[in-house]
Amino acid sequence: MTYHSVVCVKQVPDTANVTAEAMKEDGTVNRGALPAIFNPEDLNALEAALAVRDQYGGTVTVLTMGPPKAGEVLRECLYRGADRAILLTDRRAAASDTLATSYILAQAVKAIGETYGKFDFVFCGRQAIDGDTAQVGPQCAEKLGVTQITYMEELLSAKEDSVVVRRNVGNGWETVEAKLPVLITVIDTANEPRPAAAKRVMWHKRARVPLEVAGDVRKEMPDASDEDRQAETERRVARLAERDLVMEQWDLDRIGADLDRCGLSGSPTKVFRIQSIVLTKEGFKDIPPTEEGITQMIQELVVDRTLG
Repeated sequence: MTYHSVVCVKQVPDTANVTAEAMKEDGTVNRGALPAIFNPEDLNALEAALAVRDQYGGTVTVLTMGPPKAGEVLRECLYRGADRAILLTDRRAAASDTLATSYILAQAVKAIGETYGKFDFVFCGRQAIDGDTAQVGPQCAEKLGVTQITYMEELLSAKEDSVVVRRNVGNGWETVEAKLPVLITVIDTANEPRPAAAKRVMWHKRARVPLEVAGDVRKEMPDASDEDRQAETERRVARLAERDLVMEQWDLDRIGADLDRCGLSGSPTKVFRIQSIVLTKEGFKDIPPTEEGITQMIQELVVDRTLG
């Protein structure tokens, strides 16, 4: 029995390197001011899918939604062993909240199943570091109409129509069995993501989606006409296709999405308030490890309402 696994990955801003320019005046994230990285737990999800393929056979399809530069995380997936990579990019998907994003991804997963054969597993990282909501995976499972297993710690076994998984429940773990197909969210302690393979890097570093090629042509031919740039883009894409180096590029029409459920119009989440917390206190106060010192600390923290 072999399995077709779909892995949803995301390119995110590196929140560990936040600068003063990280927020725009309207309170939204200035993604251009932060370096973009592979969402950490999505690497664990990819490793889980690759491990299933290694043990049982099958294929791994990777899907990401984002601008053309998100093609970089797809190449990272190919470097590690993914069989197929798809970029879903469409300006009409901009400003999607978790509800709209999960709908779009679910439609894309359905389209992958229709195009490349039914999927058995959908793997997602537990959450993305730019939002930390952990909502997209479960919402996607709901829209796909499949069973979900969250917080996967280890995939114990897989049969023809079911899978057994150990999941983390915070203060312990539990073993669950579910019918296939199933969507699984993976935590960072589930595995150690494999490094990129040198041979695959040497080959797939040239892989591009058509929009990336078009962007390269615009930079290199700034004074050319639109017709000349289009012709050069098509020529370069054709050359890449001959070497099987064109990653798939889908839009909302390709997956049959209802536009009213995508982007801003499909996103009911509204920002109520944004607060910028500025710490103005300088220095520190040394509290002696005595009963008198502890009493003094409690006085300052509680009685003087330093806390609340």
